Amino acid sequence: MTRARPAAGGGRRLGVAPERLGKWLDGVAARHGAFTEVAHRGGAVHVTCADSTTVVLRAPFDWMPEPVLLAGFTADARLPRRAAVLLVRRGRWAVGIFDGSDLVVSKVDARLVQGRTAAGGTSQQRYARRRGNQTDAVVDHAIETAVRVLLPHAAGVAALFTGGDRGLVDDVLADPRLAPLAALRREPALDVGEPTKAVLLETPKQFRAVDVHIVEPQDRG
Repeated sequence: MTRARPAAGGGRRLGVAPERLGKWLDGVAARHGAFTEVAHRGGAVHVTCADSTTVVLRAPFDWMPEPVLLAGFTADARLPRRAAVLLVRRGRWAVGIFDGSDLVVSKVDARLVQGRTAAGGTSQQRYARRRGNQTDAVVDHAIETAVRVLLPHAAGVAALFTGGDRGLVDDVLADPRLAPLAALRREPALDVGEPTKAVLLETPKQFRAVDVHIVEPQDRG
């Protein structure tokens, strides 16, 4: 489960692991009363409890509503999907293909990008050009890594999840060769630190989580 955070419009948002979603919903019913309404609206499942608490569930992957809506949603959320992950920050990048939580193939790499300097004048301008060139090289190398590692799996990927420096990620995905993956990009971006192998391995906890928006009676003031 990801850390709860305040939500726009009131209440809080959190991510619930698909394997825990059923028990989490049981806990909601125990605290707030039986579900008086379960409806599918706007691609999400909307639940209303006896005490007027509302819960909105959004799946990280596409899904098809079933007659028994909530049971079908929780069962579908547990299905292992193939996902691509692209993480880029200045000087480091990581890519991977996951089946569910299992990492199938990956590549993590780094390239030096010079830190800031206090020099001014022409020295500062030379530094800025050099640093810009180094950043461009990071993007170029990240593109080639994504083409080599991710693109061969694009036809079987359900979604692409990205994280890190959004501008650099956008630059990588602007390469025409990566258009099939860019079309599968999902929001919001993953909340990650430096793109290391350890960080890459932790990303399924975020991208597989069901997005939950819960508003309790006290949240309405």
